[in-house]
Amino acid sequence: MIKIAIYGKGGIGKSTTASNLSVAFSNMGFNVLQVGCDPKADSTLLLREDKKLISILDQLREKGAANVSLDDLVIKGFNNIYLCEAGGPPPGLGCAGRGIVAALEELKKKQVFEKKQIDIVVYDVLGDVVCGGFSMPIRDGFANDIFIVTSGENMALHAARNIALAVDNFKDRGYAKLGGVILNRRNVKNEEEKIALLCEDIEAPLCGVLDFSKEVQASDEKEKTVSQLYPNADIVNQYNKLAENVLKICEENEKLRLGDIS
Repeated sequence: MIKIAIYGKGGIGKSTTASNLSVAFSNMGFNVLQVGCDPKADSTLLLREDKKLISILDQLREKGAANVSLDDLVIKGFNNIYLCEAGGPPPGLGCAGRGIVAALEELKKKQVFEKKQIDIVVYDVLGDVVCGGFSMPIRDGFANDIFIVTSGENMALHAARNIALAVDNFKDRGYAKLGGVILNRRNVKNEEEKIALLCEDIEAPLCGVLDFSKEVQASDEKEKTVSQLYPNADIVNQYNKLAENVLKICEENEKLRLGDIS
């Protein structure tokens, strides 16, 4: 199973990127699960097709772990992509990071990945905070490869460097590897030069460039992916190319992991 996590600063287009990647993977014939790891539980919004999705934490609170079934946790959305949301504590109460830990452990306990025969799992993780539960997809075997969505804006670059540092801090423990950087253009001054410097600093490849797209904006407003509403748009080809590059990087990293083991 290919296990990737998409990190990035809030508002950088991380969830839009994750959702369109999930569509690209499913169009390749893979059985995909997207896991939202944001307390707002809105990662999968573009893929739900107006279906109701109750977060894992809300269900655990309301029903208790013993009464929550596998099919309660996961729904099927657009293109038969499986969807679930970790959720978070009530506003002002509890720790969102610990909530993600509890939610991911519940997925593991219910054997969602095995029973749904998942080929690719995409974790969409809030990247402004990379401590505690927000770093869980990096460790504990949940994700193998981390991809960072950023622009050339200063706050996005700052978050990207922090995420890369978190991955680097765990590298000696055999946890997830940094797969690469995804540039989601905001057309700021010297954007490409800034991204090239970032990639050099964190020793990661630039694995995809996404142009600013009015079609993406329009699709987001209608709570759909651009692949659904504008399948012939240039940006769809960019998402498809990104998906190919991500898979190639994951395959190369897997060979390195197997080499390390042998």
